[in-house]
Amino acid sequence: MGWFLVHFQRRIGRFGRVGAVVAAAALAGIPLAVPAQAQQGKVLRVALTTGIDHLNPFTAVLSASTQIGRFTYEFLTVPDAAKAEASPALAESWTPSADKLTWTFKIRSGVKWSDGQPVTAKDAAYTFNRMLTDENARTANGNYVANFETVTAPDDTTLVIKTKAVQVNMNLLDVPIVPQHIWEPVKDLKAAETDDLKIAGVSDGPFQVTEYKPNEYVKLKANKDYWRGAPKIDELQLLQFKDTEAAVNALKQGEVDVINRLNPNQFAALQGQQGITTNAAPGRRYDELSINFGVTDNANNPIGDGNPVLKDINVRKAITQAVDTQAIVDKVLKGLGQVGGGVVPAIYADYHWDPSDSEKVKFDLAAANNTLEQAGYKKGADGVRTAPGGAKLELRLTGHANRSYDQGVAQYVTGWLKDIGITVKQDLVSDDELSDRTAVGKYDLAIGGYGTNPDPDYVLSLHTCGARPAPDGKGGSTDTFFCDPQYDDLYKKQLTETDDAKRADYVKQAQARLYSQFPTIVLDYQNALEAYRSDKFSAFTTQPQPKGAILEQTGYWGVYGATPAGAEATADSGDSGTVVWIVVGAIVVVIVVVGGVIISRRNKTTEDRE
Repeated sequence: MGWFLVHFQRRIGRFGRVGAVVAAAALAGIPLAVPAQAQQGKVLRVALTTGIDHLNPFTAVLSASTQIGRFTYEFLTVPDAAKAEASPALAESWTPSADKLTWTFKIRSGVKWSDGQPVTAKDAAYTFNRMLTDENARTANGNYVANFETVTAPDDTTLVIKTKAVQVNMNLLDVPIVPQHIWEPVKDLKAAETDDLKIAGVSDGPFQVTEYKPNEYVKLKANKDYWRGAPKIDELQLLQFKDTEAAVNALKQGEVDVINRLNPNQFAALQGQQGITTNAAPGRRYDELSINFGVTDNANNPIGDGNPVLKDINVRKAITQAVDTQAIVDKVLKGLGQVGGGVVPAIYADYHWDPSDSEKVKFDLAAANNTLEQAGYKKGADGVRTAPGGAKLELRLTGHANRSYDQGVAQYVTGWLKDIGITVKQDLVSDDELSDRTAVGKYDLAIGGYGTNPDPDYVLSLHTCGARPAPDGKGGSTDTFFCDPQYDDLYKKQLTETDDAKRADYVKQAQARLYSQFPTIVLDYQNALEAYRSDKFSAFTTQPQPKGAILEQTGYWGVYGATPAGAEATADSGDSGTVVWIVVGAIVVVIVVVGGVIISRRNKTTEDRE
């Protein structure tokens, strides 16, 4: 991440026929005009600068894609708007056994799929069992079921999950429940047909996808029969632009209603403008500089083409010593963020970890030079160091070509590493290209990031040995390709520890272990910088309340609770929707709910992941 409106972890798109003209206009910075028919009724138009990989909820990993899943499918529970804590959704209640190895969920009656079929506990049982038996079904959320032993549905309103060991995140399983009668006949979850609306369009959430044209748009309409009550809007249009500058222009001209992932200069420029309200909230994402330490697949086969010198922990430590994270916050983020530490952002205070003075690798160019010197990397007459074998320390740095953040970070990192004798070749690329490279380890240094959830299990799981892809490329949802027995042991302990304080300690120990091995540098936690047309919409439900984000959420509240100007705002935040969008990347995409605009093709860069 969101949604990553988010990180396009891997692709920047091409535009299909229908979107060609609009795409050209967007690429030229010309605001996109929404067709008149799309603006009838109560329409919320969201500007995106990142893309979508899949509508298939089993394989969707980009923030925008997973957010669409949150808009369209119901989950057993959802993080509430107030504090992002577990609250009832498809499950009205959940009860663990005395030994906490069996969880019984009471499934809500009367909920229907968009094709009219009833939603039952059997749909939930099918969803989890498909994940247990099909590796491809575990692509997006496999960590949640890794400890499951059996999942059954004794009747239509009862779901029983038995685990092999205690699993403390059972009340927040971030897995969309799918209709069994639609998905069971699908044999290959990687097949293109799984993004077809005959399959992916049957849902039970607050919105329903009605049309999907890759590289052009996704349309959704409000579910008037949604069990919480119909949204206040009729359509949701997510319009994608090549970058935030084009999206900002569209916001100024009233062609979109809300925008996320503003950079600090854009945010400041929008403050005080007539008809526009800005919103700054603590972010749930972390930015990072990934280091290719000699990555492998889950069978420990080397993959990619990282520079072998990065296998030396001394080189990785020196790079960490040479990166001034405070300067990145001050100069690139203009102070609108926090210095990074662990992979759990500061917004989740119970599990957030910052290194102590004794653990912290401080910015110190002299110390970084000394680290390399002591490890045998000598500077030549040209100021560039060479490895003991004679190879020069020359590294490739990749990131998003269309993000001002990446551009700024790349310039600073290049200068700092030059000061310690490491030559950096900047190679900022499209989201697609960045995604492709980082997925197979073809980089030395890569600027990216991830969206996180209220429960720390998911973000910790991204750095386990089991999160690496199989030799055939299947499965895997790793961030760093990290594989360390000590880290894995701490990960398992936090997942089974029922004492909150003890669990938090294991979570922090795991982050400390990851930090000490230097597979990545957590640079910062950016504030979520948003703006919306307050002359068009009077209220949004933020998460957390009262001063949280509109789009960068873990749920559907922001969109579900959007209140058009003149309409009565919802007083009960528990009945509002939550939206988790994080924008990271840059393409021109338009997601509509019933209109048609242009959506860019799937992009999963290292910063559009959720």
